[in-house]
Amino acid sequence: MVQQSRGLLGLILKNKKVILASGSPRRVELLKGLDIDFEICSNLDVNEDFAAEDDIMTVPQILSLRKSLGYKKRLKDDEIIITADTVVICDDEILGKPSSREEAIGMLMTLSGRSHIVVTGVTIRDCNRDYTFSSRTTVSFKEISREEAEYYVDNYSPYDKAGSYGVQEWIGYTAIKRIDGCYYNVMGLPVQELSDKLIQFITEIG
Repeated sequence: MVQQSRGLLGLILKNKKVILASGSPRRVELLKGLDIDFEICSNLDVNEDFAAEDDIMTVPQILSLRKSLGYKKRLKDDEIIITADTVVICDDEILGKPSSREEAIGMLMTLSGRSHIVVTGVTIRDCNRDYTFSSRTTVSFKEISREEAEYYVDNYSPYDKAGSYGVQEWIGYTAIKRIDGCYYNVMGLPVQELSDKLIQFITEIG
C-alpha cells in the first residue's frame, strides 16, 4: 500500500516530535485537523497574571511564551513545543475566564449587541530558538437577553473559556452575527497560520 502524503507540513515534521502543551480539548481537536502526529502535555503550572502597563494586544503573546518556557523538560534536538493563549478584548479590557456564574453572565451581557476582538498568541519553540506570533479576529454579537445568557451558562458551563463563550457551542449558533478573521482562532488556535509558521520555523536557515 502506498502511503499518501499529508502535505508539506506532514513531510517536514516527519522526523520531528511535536508537543502541544495545553489543557484545552479544543486546541487538541484543532491541531489534529492538521494531520500531524503530536503528544499532549497538559500539566503546565504557569502564572497567567500580566502587568497593568502591558499593551493588552500583546498579552496573549506574553502568556504564550511564558507557557512555553514553563515546560520544565529540556527539549531534545528533534522536539518542537507549541503553546497558545487566547483572550477576548472588549472596550480595551481583557475578559478572561469567568470564576462564577454571575461573572460569566455579566461577560455575555457585556458582549451583547457589540463587537469584540479575540486574540490568540502562539509560541513555537525548539531547543535553540523560539518564535511567537498572534492572530486577531473580530466577532460581532447580536443583542441577547439575560435569560439567553443564563441558559447558555447553566447548560454549557463556559468557565474554561475566555469571554465566557465557545464559538462552536449554542451561543455561537444563535448569537454571533459576523466573524471577520479566522474562525478557528476564536476557538483557540489559528491553525492555518500555525501551519504556515511551522513550515517557516523548520525550513528557515539559522
